Amino acid sequence: MFEQTFKNIDDVLWKDAGADSELDYIGQTSWVLFLRYLDDLEKDKADEAGLLGKPYEYILEEKYRWPVWAMPKNDQGELDHNKALTGPDMVQFVDHDLFPYLAGFKQKAEGPNTIQYKIGEIFSELKNKIQSGYNLREVIELADELPFRSNKDKHELSELYETKIKNMGNAGRNGGQYYTPRPLIRAMIQVVDPKIGEKIYDGACGSAGFLCEAFDYLSERMEQTTTNKRILQEETLYGKEKKNLAYVIGIMNMILHGIEAPNIIHANTLGNHDHNVQEKDRYEVMLANPPFGGKERPEVQQNFPIKTGETAFLFLQHFVRYLKAGGRGAVVIKNTFLSNTDNASISLRKYLLETCNLHTVLDMPGGTFQGAGVKTVVLFFQKGEPTKKTWYYQLNPGRNMGKTNPLNDKDMEEFVTLSQSKGDSPNSWFLSMADVDETTYDLSVKNPNTPEEAPLRSPQDILTEMEQLDTETANILKSIKELL
Repeated sequence: MFEQTFKNIDDVLWKDAGADSELDYIGQTSWVLFLRYLDDLEKDKADEAGLLGKPYEYILEEKYRWPVWAMPKNDQGELDHNKALTGPDMVQFVDHDLFPYLAGFKQKAEGPNTIQYKIGEIFSELKNKIQSGYNLREVIELADELPFRSNKDKHELSELYETKIKNMGNAGRNGGQYYTPRPLIRAMIQVVDPKIGEKIYDGACGSAGFLCEAFDYLSERMEQTTTNKRILQEETLYGKEKKNLAYVIGIMNMILHGIEAPNIIHANTLGNHDHNVQEKDRYEVMLANPPFGGKERPEVQQNFPIKTGETAFLFLQHFVRYLKAGGRGAVVIKNTFLSNTDNASISLRKYLLETCNLHTVLDMPGGTFQGAGVKTVVLFFQKGEPTKKTWYYQLNPGRNMGKTNPLNDKDMEEFVTLSQSKGDSPNSWFLSMADVDETTYDLSVKNPNTPEEAPLRSPQDILTEMEQLDTETANILKSIKELL
């Protein structure tokens, strides 16, 4: 049922002139789903207050509640067509009344970690792109069919929403930035092994995949007490995201996973980087796949000791800075970080090795990130002690990775198992820091268990051989002519 409803919503949006791509579809679906969810949340809060004999103060004024503007119903529980907005009246109300009202919560909210602030932030950033009020009416009626109140329903909805996020990777060059393969995220979390009471941070959270998976990981393993549940909801998962759409998707993704008021801030993490962060404001666990290939402005680079335009390199500095002493990090980065010879790369490797124990490097195969066209590694480190040796693992799934052969949890099993003991295998080895050249700090992936390929010949060697072959050919032809 749920899957068909999502498909039907996409079909309606496809017909609308204002929604042009998968990115638009999920953005428009998200704000409708959010208001549908908010209505159920308010109903639950009102019911809880009623059981305690207390009054409940609704977040939204009556005019802006889902059962009033979106789905007014008659005594039979059917849509009241005499009251329901549709056509131009619907678009006029949403664009010029509803959205401005909701955006105003950003100024009225007590703080950024409240549901009121999330409402204001979302509707300050998103615009209604559904141009036909008849199409919008249809989308609203479809969304109204979706139940949000049971954990089972939320779980199914969250899986479908994740599928929509994944599909964005096929919607254009920018879609893939929101999606990190979930089997990789789950493996990273298993190795870092966060505990309830520790604060987990992703400063480039995108669709909040790391935070959602960490929530599931802790939910399954912690003691199910009221205190632990409150800590997990309110004081465990933190994120920042710069892009408008990604921020909204991340909020909605966390809500569907069961996190009532996600602690995601809409901000440029690198622009807000603090040189003098206090220990109390640091985090025990970092999990991230920061964007790579971007170029940050010079004034942003001034926030960091190692100046570079490469976005991922600035994020890595940020993560180390914001980790508590003894804190653990797992960060995805391009594999060229390990061997680049520019000054910034060398300085950053040196900084990481001197301030943290880079205990594990996971080398991912090409095709892991669909459409990205780059090879990546995952750096696992603990802050506070310098690195003495690093355990490498080269993931070899035994097939070409890609859209039809994506990464799965079974692919990651050997790595997760061996990472605990840093065990030997044909795919793993150690690198001692005593063997690392201190002029380059080259940490390239070089598996000593596989035969070395013959080195590539230089262009000059190839030209020389071609000249020799030309000479031999000419001599053979000359000999043939003489015989004739």
